[in-house]
Amino acid sequence: MVDASNLFARNFLDIKYDNLPKKVIDETKKQVLDFIGVALGGYGQAGAKEIRELAIEWGGAPQSTIISSGVKVPAPNAAQANATMVHSLDFDDVHEAAIMHPGVVTISTALAMAEYRGGLSGRDFIQAIAVGGDMISRMGLATRPGDNVHKYGWHLTTLNGFMTSAAVAAKILGLNEDQMISAIGIGYHQSSGNGQAVKDGVLTKRLGPGFAVRGGIQAAMLAQKGVTGARNSMEGVQGFYYVYHGNCYSRDILVGDLGRRFESENISIKPYPCCRGTHPTIDATLTLVHENDIPPDGVESIRIWAGRGTLDLLALPLEVKARPRNFVDSQFSLVWGCATAIAKKRVTLSSYTETAIREKDVLDVAAKVSVEYDPKFDTGGLEPVYVEIRMKDGRVYKKLMETATGSPEKPATFEEVVSKFSGCVEFSSRPMPKENAEKVIKAVRELEMLGDIQELIRLLVW
Repeated sequence: MVDASNLFARNFLDIKYDNLPKKVIDETKKQVLDFIGVALGGYGQAGAKEIRELAIEWGGAPQSTIISSGVKVPAPNAAQANATMVHSLDFDDVHEAAIMHPGVVTISTALAMAEYRGGLSGRDFIQAIAVGGDMISRMGLATRPGDNVHKYGWHLTTLNGFMTSAAVAAKILGLNEDQMISAIGIGYHQSSGNGQAVKDGVLTKRLGPGFAVRGGIQAAMLAQKGVTGARNSMEGVQGFYYVYHGNCYSRDILVGDLGRRFESENISIKPYPCCRGTHPTIDATLTLVHENDIPPDGVESIRIWAGRGTLDLLALPLEVKARPRNFVDSQFSLVWGCATAIAKKRVTLSSYTETAIREKDVLDVAAKVSVEYDPKFDTGGLEPVYVEIRMKDGRVYKKLMETATGSPEKPATFEEVVSKFSGCVEFSSRPMPKENAEKVIKAVRELEMLGDIQELIRLLVW
């Protein structure tokens, strides 16, 4: 049996831009604009700021740009800084069923390597991101299918990001199949990433994808110089799925219809800056609030029913989720999202800050929330929720939400991504000049026409 890592390497080399379905191309362009906007929004965020400062302090060869700063550092360090900016708001794109953030890995790698290499066309840039997004999403989908993967403790974006970043970087560097297999194997040798950071509400959660892309790019560069990596890194007797997942995976999901089915077309753009698992609750609550003009002081109680994966990650322990210790806790709290939707009638970037988590009107509503387990919501991926708001005058409002805004069933339009991009620019601690922002939107809309991605990168500094 040919190892899946070998098949992914061959797929990167075989698939050309012209082989990509139009939907994959269109979704990839939306993901690129979303990535840039969310990076700008995350520029001054805790964790991202310190990583950027360290990268600048370390210095080194001026190979690739840190977005917004204008500083060039070695490509692995630039990709790490950019990925951390993007992931710091928890506003970056997501593959719901795979429980994966593809763009923070694929796009940060592709941008850094495009500048390092020079001369990468928009078409080849799209191809690398789309095939990389397919790879990392398949890796997530294939892991313990039907099981609650959260209980095993991995942060899957980071864990799967090392190997995916290595493959994307290898593709852009022009490595051959053997070298790319080695790059993936070297990436596997570094793979890590855990969920305890979420449990403890600490900053390392947002740093994880940055570690992955730095390691992935280094892996590809080492392979280019002749360093060898495991050739059976995914399915070998001590490969990725055996070591990390007890060999519990689906090979058919992992590589079935490879090159014909593209999971990168199923990546969602987030409308709210928090864990995607909270979004069905926020959508349900906002729907009830706006349809019924619910006054926060008229609410008696709120009950939320959810599946085990959602409850364990986003609702328990209730005292932490209702009274966040810090803004990381609030990003991973369906209780906070629900309370914010009722108290503020909207959920925005300003809802997840150190100031926001101390706002009495939201805390008062959050104290009225209780959560319950419903086994029929154990669907895996983005789980459904049921929200019930009981009013003091006896009225009761109920809403079942089976998906969320921005999902493949309700995808964001390019114009909606433009609106989100503009909001992120305004929120940024270092806003992009309007002229640059307009040019970025136009360049991404016509991304396949760019002769060199450096034309876009030059717009990301001022």
